[in-house]
This record gives sequence, structure tokens and C-alpha cells, in this order.
Amino acid sequence: MACPASSVCPWIRPGVRVQVIGIRSVAKAAFEGADNVFNRAFTPAWNPLCHLGTLGWFFYWIVIVSGIYLYIFFDTGINQAYESLEYLTNVQWYAGGVMRSLHRYASDALIIVMMLHLLREFVMDRYRGSRWFTWFTGVPLLWLVFACGISGYWMVWDVLAQYIAIASTEWLDSLGIFGQSIARNFLNNDTLSGRFFTLMVFIHIAVPLFMLLVMWIHIQRQRNARVNPPVGLAVGTLGMLLALSLARPALSQAPANLDKVPSVIDFDWFYLVAYPLLDTIPGQTLWAIAGGGSLLLLLLPWLPPGQRRATASVDLDNCNGCGRCVEDCPFSAVSLQPRTDDAAFSHEAVVSDNLCTGCGICVGACPTATPFRRTSELIPGIDLPDLGIQELREKTLSAIANLSGNARVVVFGCSHGAGLEQLQGADVAVLKLPCVAMLPPSFIDFMITRGHVNGVFLTGCADGDCHYRLGIEWTGQRLAGERDPYLRKRVPRERIAESWAGITRNKRLQQELRTFQDRLRALPPFKRTPHRSTGVRAGEAAEHHA
Repeated sequence: MACPASSVCPWIRPGVRVQVIGIRSVAKAAFEGADNVFNRAFTPAWNPLCHLGTLGWFFYWIVIVSGIYLYIFFDTGINQAYESLEYLTNVQWYAGGVMRSLHRYASDALIIVMMLHLLREFVMDRYRGSRWFTWFTGVPLLWLVFACGISGYWMVWDVLAQYIAIASTEWLDSLGIFGQSIARNFLNNDTLSGRFFTLMVFIHIAVPLFMLLVMWIHIQRQRNARVNPPVGLAVGTLGMLLALSLARPALSQAPANLDKVPSVIDFDWFYLVAYPLLDTIPGQTLWAIAGGGSLLLLLLPWLPPGQRRATASVDLDNCNGCGRCVEDCPFSAVSLQPRTDDAAFSHEAVVSDNLCTGCGICVGACPTATPFRRTSELIPGIDLPDLGIQELREKTLSAIANLSGNARVVVFGCSHGAGLEQLQGADVAVLKLPCVAMLPPSFIDFMITRGHVNGVFLTGCADGDCHYRLGIEWTGQRLAGERDPYLRKRVPRERIAESWAGITRNKRLQQELRTFQDRLRALPPFKRTPHRSTGVRAGEAAEHHA
């Protein structure tokens, strides 16, 4: 956990803090270990553990589409509801039965991916600081999903629905806020009103619509937010659900009868996990546990608050309002606003301190963040106060000054990836960045074409799970010439290597670095680009473009 000294968190004992950090490290390693297994099985691009959020959206739409189909044939009458679902399941099994099963299994899958997504973001420490909003708006979705599932089971009106109806209304009655008992509506078949059942149908339709609104709010602070999984993963997941629906179709249990107490029911532990507790824990106590647990989840981003990095700052003398930092910021922390100085540009970049995570990805996108700049002080249009581009150039030149051999390599790595100190050597220099995408492509150009090193090695988070969402992807696109600013064509690609090893593949990282150095030794000497002093003004990208 990023809780620094006791002055920030005086109420947390150091021993406890170290223990929590250790538990989180073990859990993070476990997630990355599972990722490694799924990466080998499905490739990183289709790894379901790296697409839990988009899979949640995918399952939601399957539930909605299948629910619409079911509602067309569903009879909302108390006595007719059971028969209409039996018709869909047994007579129209090839369509209605499959849709009912898809509706059921996609709902269960939604619970699984939501819980895994919540746990993963907590373990990876991606919920505090300026990222609190996404976490805070995600917690209410848990209540909404459970409300959808429980009301859906209610509508089947079999013995399980009967149990849910009685247990739910008794639990609601324990709040003591209703004028009369709700559970009394379920004393026997004669006391149950059709209007009450119609209310449940309305809830089952209205809650998913409200849930969609909250899901939309949930992703508003994320630029380039993805709501669709990769096509291959979506097709495979849908095929799996269809096969399960055909092999094990969802079936109703015996019809509900309020004049009898069900002796045996087939339970669903996905949605009803709390219901057996009602037999041993008083209703008000269970409400306190559920409410207290939800409140704790909501407050987690501030228990304790994360250690915030210094946010990016804009230098208007070097900003022409090109908007590249705006496009590349994963958290919508940078925007273009009307110019506030007398420069001959219409817009300027503005950083929101409340949204900025200090990742530096915007710095890597700025065309003025180039180490070739010599005629004036190296101050780009946007920069990080605690690790500026000029400081990075000086640290890099200092680190490589004493390298020897014909396989001299500078490693630029992410602070959230593998331990980089183990890579340091007589022919290897290591520089740690907040995110590897903070490194402008011109730095790679500068290192290689000026003959400072024989090769550049990039490393960071596990492939497909960048701590700052888009750092690995943007880096790859810049190197491939697919995203501006891109690496110049004059830079030999065989002198660049990447290894997205995360924190669990330290040995693999070392091996890939050694392999890269062996490859460099086999290459013919690189002809250096003659040094010439270059001044770069705002708006010029002469050293960035081929």
C-alpha cells in the first residue's frame, strides 16, 4: 500500500502496514501467476482476466437481450408465470429454453467477473488517489446486480422463489420502516396480491436500466474506456455459454405453494449467499453487516489515502495546444482550453490536479519532450515536476557514462513492474519511470543513433495489465509508427527489445535481457548519426518524424 510515513497515516502501526503490503504483494503475484497461465492458453490479447470489465458489459447485454425475448412470452400473472416459463423451457426449448439458460448463466457469470474485477483492482492498488471515482461508483453496482438477480428468481414463482419471497420480506420487515408487515402478503395463496407480483416485474425491468446509467457513470473518467471485449474472446465466451445452455438447461423447481413449506430447494450460491445467514443472524444485524461492509468498500480509497505523485504541469512557452497529451491521457486529466496568453495558438493544455495520477504518459506524447534539444533549456510543453525530461536526460547520461563492452544497454522500466535493480551491471544501466509510456520515442532515438548505447530495453507491467491502463499499448504503437509521436525510421528496430514481465517473471526478464545482449553482440557496429545542435520550438517535431 502506498502509505508513506507515520505523519500521513499515524493511526496505522508500521508492523501492520508492512504485513498488509506483504499480503497485497502475494495476492498480486497470484493474479499475475494466473495471468501467465491464461496468457499461454489464450494469448495476452484474449486473456479473460485482463478483460474482466469488458466481460461484465458483455454479460450484461446478453442478460438484457435474452431478458427481452423472455418477456415477450412471459405472463405476469401469479398463476400463469410458472406455466409460461415451463412452456419456454420444454416446448420452445430450441429458442425460449436456450434464451432462459443464457439469461441464467450470463447472470451468474456477471457476478463472477464483477467480484474478480473488484478484487483485482484492490490488489493492484488501482482504486485510490485520483482513481477513487471509478471505485466509488462501482460499489453500488454490486447492490443493483443482486437486486436484479433476486427479483428475477422471484418471477419464476417456484419453491425457490417462494423461499426468496418470504425470506426477503421478513428481512425487509426487520428494518421497521414499513407501516405494516410485507411478509404477511405471503401467509398463504389467498393473501398474495397480483399487484405485489406486478411490482416485482417492474423492479426487474427498472433496476437493470438504472444499472446501465451507473455503469456509464462508472467509466466517465477513463479516456478510451473499453466496453466490448476482443471479438475472439466474445465469440468464445458466447459459444461456451450456448454449449452450457444446451448441455445443462436452466429449469424451474416445483411450483410455489404458500400453503406448504418447501422441504428441499436447489440453492443458487451466486445470488443467495447471504440468505442462509437469516436463519442464524437477526435481520437487523445482517442489515448492519451488509450496510457496514458496503460503507467500508466505499471508503477504502481513503483508508488510508494513496500517496499521490506530483501532477503534471504545463509550460505555455512550449505548448502549442496540439492535443496529443489530451488524446493519450488514460484518465481524462488533460483537456484543451482557450489560450490564456498572447501566443499565436488557439488552445492550451490544462491539467486537472484532481484527475491526474502523475503517470507521465502525457509527457511521452509531447513533441517538445526531446533530448535532442540543446540550444535552450529542456522544458517541454507538459512535464512532471518530480521527474522532468531534463532530469531524465541527465540521469540517463550519467547512468550510461561508465558502461563498457559492445552490448551496452540502457533499461527503461516501469516502477510497477519487476525489480530492476537485479538487471544493473557493467554493461547495463537502469532507469525507473512512473510508467514506461512516459519515455518519449525520441529518447530511444537519442540513445541509439548518438552511440550512447548499443541497445534500449523496455520493461514494465505484465502484458495486458498496465497499471495506468494504456501505457504498454501506447508504447507499442509509438514504436510501430502507429501513434504520434512515433519512433523515427532511422532507428534500427533490432536494437530495441521489450519484455512485459510484471513482478513474477524476474528470471525470464533477466534471460530476455541476456538474449538481447547476445543479439547486439552479433550485429555489425552501428554507424552513429553526426552530432549537431538542434533547437526545437513548440509546434516543431523535426526530430520526431521521418
